[in-house]
Amino acid sequence: MTKLRLVQLPVPPPAAFAATGNVPLAAGCLGVAARVHGLEKRLQIDVLEPAATDALGDTLLADRIARDEPELVGFSLYLWNSERSLHLAREVKRRSPRTRILIGGPEVGPDNDFLLRQGGADLAVTGEAEDTFARVISALLDGASPAGIPGVAVRGPLGFSAFAPQPAASFPLADYPSPYLEGLVPVERQRSTYVETVRGCRSHCTFCFYPRSSGVLRTLDVESSAALVAALRDRGAREVVFLDPTFNHRPGFEPLLDALVRENASRALTLFAEVRAEGLSVAHASKLKEAGFDRLEIGLQSVNRETLKRVRRGGSPEKVAEAARMLHGEGIELLVDLIVGLPGDTPDDVLRGMDFLDANGLAPEAQVFPLSLLPGTAMRASAEQDGVLFDPAPPYRVRRTATFSEDALWRTLLAAEERLGRRLDEWPRPHLAGSGLEGFAFQEPSAQHVALWFRGPGLFARRAEILRAIDARLRLDPYGTLDVVLCPQEPFPLDLLDVVRARLEDAPPSYLSRALAHRGEDLQRRIAVVLRHPHARDWVDAVRARAQVFQERTARDALREAEELGGTLPGARITGPVDADAFAELARRADADSVAFADPALELQWTWRVLGFGDAR
Repeated sequence: MTKLRLVQLPVPPPAAFAATGNVPLAAGCLGVAARVHGLEKRLQIDVLEPAATDALGDTLLADRIARDEPELVGFSLYLWNSERSLHLAREVKRRSPRTRILIGGPEVGPDNDFLLRQGGADLAVTGEAEDTFARVISALLDGASPAGIPGVAVRGPLGFSAFAPQPAASFPLADYPSPYLEGLVPVERQRSTYVETVRGCRSHCTFCFYPRSSGVLRTLDVESSAALVAALRDRGAREVVFLDPTFNHRPGFEPLLDALVRENASRALTLFAEVRAEGLSVAHASKLKEAGFDRLEIGLQSVNRETLKRVRRGGSPEKVAEAARMLHGEGIELLVDLIVGLPGDTPDDVLRGMDFLDANGLAPEAQVFPLSLLPGTAMRASAEQDGVLFDPAPPYRVRRTATFSEDALWRTLLAAEERLGRRLDEWPRPHLAGSGLEGFAFQEPSAQHVALWFRGPGLFARRAEILRAIDARLRLDPYGTLDVVLCPQEPFPLDLLDVVRARLEDAPPSYLSRALAHRGEDLQRRIAVVLRHPHARDWVDAVRARAQVFQERTARDALREAEELGGTLPGARITGPVDADAFAELARRADADSVAFADPALELQWTWRVLGFGDAR
């Protein structure tokens, strides 16, 4: 029987012990589509489990995907995983040359030349793919070419063909049961459970993918939606996240709230969704809370009304403030989005947005981020005429607009951070728990996130060995997350840091390595220095200007100077036992990013409970 393996890689997490939130829903939906169209009799369908995709480095994961040489492998591509997925596709074909690789997902489309130029895939499918996927698989099983199937491009000697024209998806959502209920995607209490009860969106924001995805609003009816949530609850779900693009604008919103109140009467579930301010009422806020929505996301995007009209967002800041007051009144926490770099906005508009957030008590809940021009969006199509320059590779960050220079974008982000009193994105957290991998030893395939430790005297004299070890590590897992940890017995020349950093910068770029490039930081490949005994203050300060530095200390020693960790003092890598009181005191007094633990169990607790990098709450 033909084997089909479906793979969906996670968002790279901000720390080694952070939850990935990886739920292979897209892969599961394709597996369901194959079953619905009667292909299960001819096809063995396997959705690769998150335990593998979350944890394994590139070499081990390619081995796992290629195991038993499946005839077909499908990758779901998103901006955070497309380059790694295509690397794995190439590695799978090297291990199993007869395997055919299919790609699909939001990244795949005729306007993403960056992706289509890369090798690895044999077939590309754009748009909502349940119906199309079934047609493609049927053709392949019959020995026919999928060329000409709407929404499909086929690789030839000169690259991919043009995508065959495809109408917007219009199939009813009820045609395809939930992959959770079909057993293709596990329900796990430690992960959020994602559901779709709507596809399509009544809004037509030019920065959003949804208008291309579906021009028709399709809804799972109220009773079916409520029954799905109840079934997930009975299977052990703890948090249900609605992926519906605007939850409160779906048909039957109020009856659905009533049904959710009924099904979640025990409050076994917490619920999350994205809403718009327009149309929300006091009664809605009360019913949302009663149904189990403890958190909601709401888009402000800009305080410039002309900008909101230009990007076809509409709405008004005042409506957002009014909705926020109603939701806060019910005890519902918010995530409030503000985008930097929208066409028409100026730096002053963003700063006025910060003032607006502060004046309305929303600053602590603000998510402020630079604009990304996603494939398939109207804004990408009009970028040139709008005077918008953006990076062609993920995350497709805007570099300048007609009203924002590159320097102004960066200065505005810094000003937003100053107003909020916090960093807007994750700090690259080194993986300092456990003993790590021995840098001077032979390198073997390992996990997705590893720390390569170089301990001992004369590290500068052994720099050639260090570089060879880094090269070996990067050959094995070029898209993994790597911390190079230098643990010297004596001070080393600072040139060592420059040599190591230069070698890391030569590694293949990816979404993760570019995510903080505007800060001059690399979220994927980092250097940390761990000191086991005190060194000269001047040398330590010079190293801290170039890399993260942690001093090994007991919890008691760290608590004596907790407020200074990461400030006037290096961070602390806590060794030895830590009781609950000391842990809580460190969490209360120290900068959380400046405390790491040698004990993996304590590092896990800190990552989830203090840094908040858990999953289902």
